[in-house]
Amino acid sequence: MRVLRAARPRLLDASWRMRVAAVLVLTLLSGVLLLELGGGRADAARCERFTAESEARRAAVPSAVGQRVVVIGDSWSAGRGLDDAGDAWTARLSGQVHVDAFSGSGFSRYASPCEGSWFAERAARAVAGGADLVLVQGGLNDVDQPLEAVRAGFARVMRAVEGLPVVVVGPAVAPAREAGVHHVDADLARLAEAHGASYVSAVGLDLAYLEDGLHLTRDGHREFGDFVRGSIEGIAR
Repeated sequence: MRVLRAARPRLLDASWRMRVAAVLVLTLLSGVLLLELGGGRADAARCERFTAESEARRAAVPSAVGQRVVVIGDSWSAGRGLDDAGDAWTARLSGQVHVDAFSGSGFSRYASPCEGSWFAERAARAVAGGADLVLVQGGLNDVDQPLEAVRAGFARVMRAVEGLPVVVVGPAVAPAREAGVHHVDADLARLAEAHGASYVSAVGLDLAYLEDGLHLTRDGHREFGDFVRGSIEGIAR
């Protein structure tokens, strides 16, 4: 009997511990689920906002005349962070400039969680009206992506714009993404050469950034745009 009486508290204690452990696990799982749901809602709202901004940029009618220049890009081309998206670096280019930009997008399919935002998905639409020159600007959103994903996306972009003159404009060393810029820059340079496109490396630029360390100020856009325009003119010569 002593053995039985001694065993009961231990069994009850073990049972109590199991119930507590189960409650803790359920609490943790519920917390994770709430975080995921909250993150999903935030992503959806962000994607809706970026889509609206992208469509507004595509709808803008160029006021200049000259060659038709099509820009496929990310938030820099979208003018993210500026009071007027029309002050983005693309305004410094010559000719009729048509901008197809989506914030957060890149060469890699999963650089952005927004459906249909990656460059390859938008490239054919961007050049549907023809182009004398195609500029593909990006890379900052690919710094944490597998190189194979970047390469696959790059190849798809080039297939979509096949037969058109293409200049790829790589990423500058933005403070918020500094660690991964150089390897993306080197990879994009190799890919451009392999696909017969020209490449403009921007890693040597010292640009002015907003507080987020990722997006350019108005002066930064002006300097970046002048640099790209000068590089294009150098390639043409």
